[in-house]
Amino acid sequence: MKRISFIILALLGFTCLHAATPDSIPAKKKPFEIPELKWKFNESGSRFIRFNLTAQIWNRLNESNPGTVLENVPKPYTFDIGLRRVRMQITAQPLEWLLIYTQFGINNFNSLSPRKAGDFFHDAIVEFTPWKRHLSLGTGLGGWTGSMRYSSPAIASILMYDAPLYEQSTNDINDQFLRKLSIYAKGKFGKFDYRVILSDPLSISTSTLYDPKISEFAKFTPKGKSLQYSGYFMYQIFDEESNLLPYIAGTYLGSKKVLNVGVGFLAQPSATWNLAGTDTVFHPMYQASADVFVDMPLAKSKDDCFTAYAGYSYYNAGPGYIRNLAVMNPATGIDPTKASFNGAGNAFPIIGTGHTILAQTGYKLPSHLFGTTGFSMQPYVGTQMSKFDRLNSWMGTVDAGMNFLLVGHKAKISLNYQNRPVFDNGTLKQSGRKSGFIIQYQIAI
Repeated sequence: MKRISFIILALLGFTCLHAATPDSIPAKKKPFEIPELKWKFNESGSRFIRFNLTAQIWNRLNESNPGTVLENVPKPYTFDIGLRRVRMQITAQPLEWLLIYTQFGINNFNSLSPRKAGDFFHDAIVEFTPWKRHLSLGTGLGGWTGSMRYSSPAIASILMYDAPLYEQSTNDINDQFLRKLSIYAKGKFGKFDYRVILSDPLSISTSTLYDPKISEFAKFTPKGKSLQYSGYFMYQIFDEESNLLPYIAGTYLGSKKVLNVGVGFLAQPSATWNLAGTDTVFHPMYQASADVFVDMPLAKSKDDCFTAYAGYSYYNAGPGYIRNLAVMNPATGIDPTKASFNGAGNAFPIIGTGHTILAQTGYKLPSHLFGTTGFSMQPYVGTQMSKFDRLNSWMGTVDAGMNFLLVGHKAKISLNYQNRPVFDNGTLKQSGRKSGFIIQYQIAI
């Protein structure tokens, strides 16, 4: 088997190199320029194979939620190092009307994770285009979904240190890190860009978030199975954004002039259940959203970039549904006598039945201020404000940080400060706030 695998890889490498046109093999590169791993099969480049590698590594200092325990010891603060995302993507378009896309890698690996955790496929889709530009049809495991711009974020080009996770409202509940087994249609008509999706949700009983207990508050149900429907529609006023892949950029750093208005939806019948007295009641899960994205240079040289995003969403997953989210939670337990509603570590309520407003903005400073190497800096700030039905106070987070753009998005360091609320277990009102600092190192080629 090893010998066969070696022969296949060798043939693939030989084919790619042999098929490359002269202009696809980079000549002398400018200092600090990182070439694409792309081979063209024709002169125009409409037929190609491309490899992308991305790594995002976190160094993090976190102020713990009340009662947090790490390895049987109370921990008011924690420091950890983690692999937020390490991915490899292969995009192949051997014919203009045929696309194959795969992505595999690992997420959220830190010192508390199971050892030797295996990589897994995030995406594996095939796509046909019967009507060039206007209609493409695809199927498989992928990130085509609604209902907002960053329900499918292009993680290598996000503005802040991380994507706004609220917009991935079913992440790892009945999908796989937002990816779904789906049939989708996408396309463009003039300035109008659309995607509509029919998904077959993954079983909730196989999720690490599965809780078999039923209570007065809604949870995703393991009983029965229904299809999920979603869509996202954009009007692109200025420059056009690519829809080759499902993932949408966070900032173009001045290379595009973009102003988009979008609306979207997500719906699944009988997705959740709860107890109403002694009766079991099933509820649909649905989300309706609208957002605006602007990203454009302000100087004629296109050496700077102003970015802003604002979105509103109403999400309903049944009475009292709420989800506390803790990315790479640095805790192993909690002292129940001191616990808050948030739970252990860095968790806080980020998704739930109710209304949410998201906003973020940033400004890439002109590179010429730092010399001729292309280095630049991009300060940013972002917030999520949510009025969840179950809580008796607004949930509000603030993030502020700086991107140090060594080679654009291909090599950057992000320094981020986050301030999050803590809610009392009894009153469900905000009882305090906690902070966290993250340094993220990113390489994306």
